Amino acid sequence: MKQLKEMARSQKKRMYSLLFLSVLTGVVIIAQAYFIVSIVDTVFLNRGSFQEIVPQLLGLIIVLSSRALFAFLNGKIGIKMAEKAKGDLRMSLVEKYRRNPIQASIQGQSGEKVSVMMDSIDEIDSYFSKYFPQMIQTSIVPIMILVAVFYYNWVSGLIMLVTAPFIPIFMILIGGATQKKSEEQMEKLAVFSGRFLDVLQGLTTLKLFGKAKEKQDVIRDSSIDYRDATMDVLKIAFLSSLALEFISMLSIGLIALEVGLRLVIYGHLSFFIAFFVLILAPEFYNSLKELGSAFHSGRGSMGAARRVYQELEEEEQGIQWGNHRLNMVSSPPAITLANVNFAYGEGQFSLNHITGEIPSFSQVAIVGRSGSGKSTLLNLLSGIIAPSAGSVYVNGLPLSEYKEEDWFNHLSYISQNPYLFSGTIFDNIAIGVHGNVLREEVIKAAEKAGIGDMIQSLETGYNTIIGEGGRGLSGGEKQRIALARAFLKKPTIVLFDEPTVGLDLKTERILKTSMEELSETSTVITVAHRLHTIKNADQIFFLNEGNLLAKGTHGELLAEVPEYRRMVSLQQGGDAG
Repeated sequence: MKQLKEMARSQKKRMYSLLFLSVLTGVVIIAQAYFIVSIVDTVFLNRGSFQEIVPQLLGLIIVLSSRALFAFLNGKIGIKMAEKAKGDLRMSLVEKYRRNPIQASIQGQSGEKVSVMMDSIDEIDSYFSKYFPQMIQTSIVPIMILVAVFYYNWVSGLIMLVTAPFIPIFMILIGGATQKKSEEQMEKLAVFSGRFLDVLQGLTTLKLFGKAKEKQDVIRDSSIDYRDATMDVLKIAFLSSLALEFISMLSIGLIALEVGLRLVIYGHLSFFIAFFVLILAPEFYNSLKELGSAFHSGRGSMGAARRVYQELEEEEQGIQWGNHRLNMVSSPPAITLANVNFAYGEGQFSLNHITGEIPSFSQVAIVGRSGSGKSTLLNLLSGIIAPSAGSVYVNGLPLSEYKEEDWFNHLSYISQNPYLFSGTIFDNIAIGVHGNVLREEVIKAAEKAGIGDMIQSLETGYNTIIGEGGRGLSGGEKQRIALARAFLKKPTIVLFDEPTVGLDLKTERILKTSMEELSETSTVITVAHRLHTIKNADQIFFLNEGNLLAKGTHGELLAEVPEYRRMVSLQQGGDAG
């Protein structure tokens, strides 16, 4: 695969090291054959003493040690190449998901993405640790052996030259099937991983609805599919090994026959030359055979790589950030929506032609029925996703022209279900601030968010460990920790995504007070259903099925927009008049 080859060649120092080691390996293989033949010739044919072969024995020991060392270094360099390549690919995937977390979360199952990032990338290891080093070695060592054999016996060299191409030809024929089966195997693994994680996360729900057994059968079927795909790959591997062994043995047999006839019957060769050729012939075919085995692994890696690059090349809708600095020292920025459009994909929900102004320090409410596009518009304003058409302008410049770090340093986004990480409460509050954070600052932020007393009542206070996703805390407590993050960060733009949904009245009052305090120093944009939130807004964006139906104050919309009046009426349980 072109991308893998480019990644390998980009590691130039390691590639040149492999080339150098391959030349040295070729030299020591020929030297090893020479010393073995020389020792046997001296002892058994010339009746030499042990003292005569001491120099050859020492040379043989040095050569064998050198060969082992070169093989070790060759393998180590291959592992280092694989390590770097896998790290780069994983970082590329993480960077892609980081650039566009919304799109990453809605496309496919989490388990599939984990499988691609872990299993598929691990499968690529063989290309760099085995196939690429062996390919370099096989492009050098057999040629050196062939030159040495031709020098002493051109007939044996000719047999090697004629029979050698059968191994790569067979490798190519088998390799295509290997890659195809490997791609099927990785696809089955991704499906199995996705289904397994999906079922595991919803196990309680499935149990309550009596669907656990049904999903158990689905997982079993996926597991069997993956097992069958793996066995197909192994079948090809065994067939490939058998064929390579057969070709090698047949070729070595032909050389042995030729050398035997010319040595014993015709007397055209000396024992030294005949034995030298017979020792080098297996080394020649072994090198090609090892490439064949490595080629099988390499084709498997290419199948896995294709899956990884498909994931990397999927169309992104994230913002490509620029380099302009964002200065918000004096006041929050003015935001303009200019004919903004966004679609999650063909045939899926879309926002259409959203236009509006959000001045500094204003309080804006985004309202509409469920599924009208409120959260999508909030994601566009936050810069998490990019418009498919139109632009979001900040202080007169497109949002994409600013530095990403600058923008997010001034922004806080509090969703209905803010994510808390496994760790201490202190770390979860301090996560949004760069550099060292004073404990007093975290305590003050928690108190402003109305959660300070609850934290202090815990046995270990701010050092209390909470579970992944905020396990152990109620919805209201998670909301208040998210608010504490906002107070600590001191943002100039605050986005709330229906923050009061499902909360008790006490927590809702705390949130309302906190939002009012935050609005004194920042622009606050809220996705809201509650009437008291809507009424106090400086401006309301009323969405319906992805379209901006109307915008204005609560009074203006009540007077002019019947659909808005009906929505308010439903909340009040009567006529909004």
